[in-house]
Amino acid sequence: MSLRRCIAWLLAGLLLLAAGATRAHQPSDSLLELRVQGPRIELAWDIALKDLDAELDLDADEDGLLRWREVQARWADIEALAAASLRLGAPGGEACSGLRGLKPQLIEHGAGPHVALRAVLDCGQPPERLQIAYSLFAGSDPNHRGLLRLVLEGQDHALAAVLHPREPARDFALAAGRGPGFLEFLVQGIWHIAIGFDHILFLVALLLVCVLRWDGRAWQPAAEPRAAVAEVLRVVTAFTVAHSITLSLAATGVLALPSRWVEAGIAASVLLAALNNVRPLVQGPRRWMLVAVFGLVHGFGFANVLQDLGLREGELVLPLLGFNLGVELGQLLGVALLLPLAWWARGQVFYRRGVVGGGSLLIAALAAYWFVERAFALE
Repeated sequence: MSLRRCIAWLLAGLLLLAAGATRAHQPSDSLLELRVQGPRIELAWDIALKDLDAELDLDADEDGLLRWREVQARWADIEALAAASLRLGAPGGEACSGLRGLKPQLIEHGAGPHVALRAVLDCGQPPERLQIAYSLFAGSDPNHRGLLRLVLEGQDHALAAVLHPREPARDFALAAGRGPGFLEFLVQGIWHIAIGFDHILFLVALLLVCVLRWDGRAWQPAAEPRAAVAEVLRVVTAFTVAHSITLSLAATGVLALPSRWVEAGIAASVLLAALNNVRPLVQGPRRWMLVAVFGLVHGFGFANVLQDLGLREGELVLPLLGFNLGVELGQLLGVALLLPLAWWARGQVFYRRGVVGGGSLLIAALAAYWFVERAFALE
C-alpha cells in the first residue's frame, strides 16, 4: 500500500474516531465558590443534576423524568458523595467540617438545573494556606472539572482555578492573594478544544478541502502548496478573529445568549460546513466570510467556562487572555497535524471521495443529530 493511501486511511480513521464522541461540547462542570472568613469558609457548590443522576441513578421509577421528590429521597447520598469528593483545610492539618445536614435545593444555570450545596465550614483557625482536594466523579468521568472561585478575606477580587478530580490536592497561599491565572487558563483553552468535538469537526470540515479545488463538478487536487496555505490562513484567521470577539463580549457580560441556542447554533455550523464539502455552494471569499459568521457563534460556546466562574471584569483579564490563547494554540496544533496529511493524500481518489465526501456526510449526520438534540433539549 502506498504512503498516500496509508495517510488517506489514517485521515478517515481520525474522522471516525472524532465522530464517535456523540456527547460533543457538553462538559461536566461543577461550580465551586469559597469565601474565606477567618476560620470559616462559606461554601457554594453547584453540581449539575444530570451528572449526579448519571453517578447515583436518582431516577427511582426509571421513567426518564427526574422529579424533585426523587432528588429529595436521595439527598443523603448526594451529601455523602459531595463530602467524600471535597476536602478543605491547611496542608497537613485537619479538614474543615460542616458539609453535612444541608437544605435540599436546586439552582438553574445555562446548562440546566444544579443541586445547590450551601454551607459554612469550620476550619478551627484561620489558614494561611488552603489545600483543596477535589475528586468528584473521578472514577466515572475523566473530563469532569470543578470551576473554582476563591474569594479571600479583606480582598476585593477573586482567584480563579480549574480543579480536575484526578490531579493531586492543590495549595493556595491565602495571604499572598495570588493564584492560578494566565497559564492555568491557557491550558484550559487547549483542553477545551481537545474535548470539544463539535469545534474539532467544524475545523476538520473546513480544512479537508483546503488542499483541493472545485472545478464545477468534482474536487481536484490543488497544484500549488501556496494556494492551500493561503486558504488555511484565510479560514483560520476568520474563525479566530470572529470567535475572539464574541468570547470577549460574552465572558465580560456585554452580550449573552441562551446556552441551548448557542450549542444548537454550533451544531448547525458543523452541519453546513460539512454539507458545503459535499456540494460546494459557498466558495472563494464568501467561504471565509461564512466561517467568520460561524466563528461568532463558536465564541459564545468558548465563553461558557469563563462565565460560569462568575468573575468580575477586572478579574477576567488574565484568564480571558490565557484561555483565548490556549484555544488558538489548540487550533494551530490541529492544523499542524491535519494539513500535512491532507496535502500528501490529496491526489488519492479515496481521499477526495472517501475522506472528503464520505467523511463530510458522516460529520453532517452527526451534526444533524446534535442540532436536534440541543435545539429541542432532548436527552
